[in-house]
Amino acid sequence: MRIVIAGGHGQIALRLERLLAARGDEAVGVIRNPQQSEELRAAGAEPVVLDLESASVEETAEVLRGADAVVFAAGAGPNSGSARKDTVDRGAAVLFADAAEQAGVRRYVVVSSMGADPDHRGDEVFDIYQRAKGEADAYVRSRSGLDWTILRPGMLTNDAGSGQVLLTASTGRGPIPRDDVAAVLVELLDTPATAGLTLELISGSKPVTVAVKDIAGN
Repeated sequence: MRIVIAGGHGQIALRLERLLAARGDEAVGVIRNPQQSEELRAAGAEPVVLDLESASVEETAEVLRGADAVVFAAGAGPNSGSARKDTVDRGAAVLFADAAEQAGVRRYVVVSSMGADPDHRGDEVFDIYQRAKGEADAYVRSRSGLDWTILRPGMLTNDAGSGQVLLTASTGRGPIPRDDVAAVLVELLDTPATAGLTLELISGSKPVTVAVKDIAGN
């Protein structure tokens, strides 16, 4: 498969690119900073430089054309202000969804946030982030031209992945290694029957492949 990943230099994205490349898939990472290109190549991915805060739908669709699926894993980052929560966490996700539809790529997987909600209250930066992610998720879910799956991980850690997860519509709070998030993303891409699901993910007791198979189509 050819998989295009927004936020291609992110910690989850780099792990996903390594997994895809290791099994012979074609991973394409969309990045804003060309200096990150070599790190993507080292992960086995093809870097594409495109600023999703300023690119047009048409420009983005050209990057997506011919892909089998897209993964939105971009984020403004923990040190960014509230303005970039809107332009990246909401705006870029909307742009990527519109571009996927225009390019004829139906499969669209979103790395969202546990607690994302367009009606989330509060004025702190994290509140604005949760609203932005919620608005992006709501927009993606409204697109009839997309076979979307929204994944909402719990507290992300850099612990080694265990391969054991809890993946349901509502898990409650908990940690999850980024390794395991990437592994779940691969399984979601391989499982079209997970389209139309919004899923929460934390560490648990089921092997990743079993967890995704069990939730598929529910």
